[in-house]
Amino acid sequence: MTIRIKVFLFFILWQLPLFLLLSCQSNLAYAAGGKWQLLMSNIGISAMHIQLLNNDRVIMYDRTDFGPSNISLPDGKCRNNPNDLALKVDCTAHSVEYDVSTNSVRPLMVQTDVWCSSGSVNSDGSLVQTGGFNDGEHMVRVVKPCSTCDWQEMGNNLIQSRWYSTNHILPDGRQIIIGGRKAFNYEFYPKTASTSNVFSLPFLQQTNNPREENNLFPFVFLNVDGNLFIFANDRAILLDYKTNTVVKTFPQIPGGDPRNYPSSGSAVLLPLKNLRSQTVQAEVLVCGGAPRGSYPKADKGEFLGALNTCGRITITDPNPQWTMETMPLARTMGDMVILPNGNVLIINGAASGTAGWQIARNPVLSPVIYRPDNPSDSRFEVQNPNAIPRMYHSTAVLLRDGRVLVGGSNPNELYNFTGVLFPTDLSLEAFSPSYLDQESANLRPRIISPASHLKYTYGQRVDIRFTASGLLNTDLVKVTMVAPGFNTHSFTMNQRMLVLPRSGMVRQVGRFVYQISCVFPKSGIFAPPGYYLLFVVHQDIPSEAIWVRIQ
Repeated sequence: MTIRIKVFLFFILWQLPLFLLLSCQSNLAYAAGGKWQLLMSNIGISAMHIQLLNNDRVIMYDRTDFGPSNISLPDGKCRNNPNDLALKVDCTAHSVEYDVSTNSVRPLMVQTDVWCSSGSVNSDGSLVQTGGFNDGEHMVRVVKPCSTCDWQEMGNNLIQSRWYSTNHILPDGRQIIIGGRKAFNYEFYPKTASTSNVFSLPFLQQTNNPREENNLFPFVFLNVDGNLFIFANDRAILLDYKTNTVVKTFPQIPGGDPRNYPSSGSAVLLPLKNLRSQTVQAEVLVCGGAPRGSYPKADKGEFLGALNTCGRITITDPNPQWTMETMPLARTMGDMVILPNGNVLIINGAASGTAGWQIARNPVLSPVIYRPDNPSDSRFEVQNPNAIPRMYHSTAVLLRDGRVLVGGSNPNELYNFTGVLFPTDLSLEAFSPSYLDQESANLRPRIISPASHLKYTYGQRVDIRFTASGLLNTDLVKVTMVAPGFNTHSFTMNQRMLVLPRSGMVRQVGRFVYQISCVFPKSGIFAPPGYYLLFVVHQDIPSEAIWVRIQ
């Protein structure tokens, strides 16, 4: 054997362990894409709850019984509330409006406690917020999308106290409010003659673990048959809310570990496609959480490792079954954001412990992108990490320009900025997925018509004109429509994406100008009435969106 051959064999044997390691990790796709940007170091409050409105402003709030915030109410105004548990007179704001275009905040006033509340955007574009803590648990509050609007307290319009509940917009535009602490039922807003009371939902009592609960902020999605998919703890049902009938019980998610608060996994309804088909398929993805028993153990200083699994289920199948996948990073308190191209961003959270005051450890700084249409062994891709831990009470929401707004993290009972392991965080960041990289600029479409904020009816055809400076692959152009959701406690209520059916081929109508014709969904069962972000996507690179209103 020559020296050259010996050296070659030595090199191969020396590299073999590394080769095997990389082969084992290839399905994790450590591409480390995306960029982080600090937008504001201090918005005055911690963004515990967050909602994008159709004027490109984002409503955020934390809680009123936190003590004074870091931003004052304007014009010497003060909140006078004898029921408040921290300050009876408080001249600081606990809600702000963030203006995306100017990167600035405006203080807003809430009177009653909005802590751990729920909400959804009404069909007219107003944020309707429900429940909370203490004197806020029966309250309904509304804020409209305008530059001078503030919160309006609508009064005690909830029959049941709602704390840690979930809202969803229905096909007729009403909201259904489901569950909450010691609330094993649901109700509607606004009320009608036939829905003026609460409706019992024993499923929520059956999924309530003693001392842990693990069924708060249930994951709720409107199915394409008009019924509601409701996931709580480790199992799910399909509910006909009109007749208060459980029409299907789904199998328990494999492993039997809880996924809802305080275990705090997350979930999304994957993009709805082929809307002209006789049968439209609907899939739900549930990721992360904490093992059963994590909450009481963390309360005693033992921090169990978070779950590293996702469960995926086709809820429209006659015999639906879960398919399990392994995430590259275990995560509790993560948020899941549907991106304009149909991929899912998993962001924020911790690798051990659970949701609650100071009972999580090991922040997960790297987001992960999940590509649902990829082969099962190549769906996850780890992204570049941020520098700020986003623990309990963190939030994330998609913006019209394709960035993801990230804020929050107040894992302490008050505004504690020093002397704690994870201080309360008042900053605001943006995560830009790699589709916003400059290298993709020539592939990125730009919508030139129709104008934003136009109204459309169900089933209406729309002609969309857009530009693209590079070579356009007409087979890889699609139009997506995203309902921006209300995000809190690792779940985004009412988040929904539809891929609009194309009517004919993409046509070139000018130099670098193209036209694609699409058809809006045929009913509110597919897309409840309201405002949506409409994107043109080319080779997974989205345009900036326009706002469309469906009714």
